[in-house]
Amino acid sequence: MMTDRVVSGRSALFAARLFNIASIVATVIAPLLMIWIAASIFIYASIAHHPNAHTVYYNRISGYRFYGVAGSMVVAGQPIYGLFGNWHGLVAIWVLMMLVVVPAGLWDIYRAGRENWQDIILKTENE
Repeated sequence: MMTDRVVSGRSALFAARLFNIASIVATVIAPLLMIWIAASIFIYASIAHHPNAHTVYYNRISGYRFYGVAGSMVVAGQPIYGLFGNWHGLVAIWVLMMLVVVPAGLWDIYRAGRENWQDIILKTENE
């Protein structure tokens, strides 16, 4: 028997914003950054197969941004850290990451809020 399942526009909007919000919080509060790098994989994967294409788009863009910056900090972090030679290098790396993740994430959160989010009706089969 087929039943209808509704995915509300509000939940699609929240899912579209979720990765950006969590990335911003984890970047601003530095001790959460390592936890978020691990947890973000599960959040990213769960939203990657959302039935709303706009939600998947915002998730993909925010994932590219966060993972790109985190990966580049792995490569460029040591030379930057070595440039300063003490904890100032860690702060410099953290500030560079904030300069990329926070403004672009806030912009995507704003853009997602300006879109028209419609409810989606999914046909599901009961067992």
